[in-house]
Amino acid sequence: MPYRNGGRPRDEQLEQRILAATGEVLAESGYDGVSFEEVARRCGASKASLYRRWRTKREMVVAALRAGPARRSGADGIDTGSLHGDLLALCRRLDTTMRSADSRTAMLLLQAGLEDPDLCDAIETATGPTGARLPRTVIDAAVARGELPAGTDPFPYEEVVGSALLLRRLNGLQADDRYLEALVDAVLVPALRASAGRALPAGIFSGHPQKEIS
Repeated sequence: MPYRNGGRPRDEQLEQRILAATGEVLAESGYDGVSFEEVARRCGASKASLYRRWRTKREMVVAALRAGPARRSGADGIDTGSLHGDLLALCRRLDTTMRSADSRTAMLLLQAGLEDPDLCDAIETATGPTGARLPRTVIDAAVARGELPAGTDPFPYEEVVGSALLLRRLNGLQADDRYLEALVDAVLVPALRASAGRALPAGIFSGHPQKEIS
């Protein structure tokens, strides 16, 4: 929730300008390029106006993503009653998130876990499942139904879906239901079943992956 310091009435139009400016800076410069100073300058507000709403840059960025590319309607939970349906719903959700943003901001969402795992956690907590991660609740439900073995790891989903959808988007290719169902049935379900009991590396969205040292 936005941080409020005092009883001054909220200015909704100003907040919209701040969030829009935050989104612009994200798209142009990435997460590292966002600062209270630059956002305030761009939207013609004081830094104090920003600090009255958010304690940290991360909180402001999450608010901007929630107001823009991560916004959606409907319930946050994913529970269709089948593994196929849950995976398809998550893929649709991520595709919608990515297609509502420009390519740079979509890349930020996909790389958040690699560059700042805590930011990825904050996005998932604030906006609900974005589709970038495979929630443990989905895995546990599929195990209980006998669709996945115990010990299934989310690594295959979290490494494949974001990359595949981003490449299709950047190349102007559709990710319609026919494609998403093929991705779910031919790639994701078999890979998830094969992941059980294996010592897999930390994925971009499922942990703190080790970067290569050059």
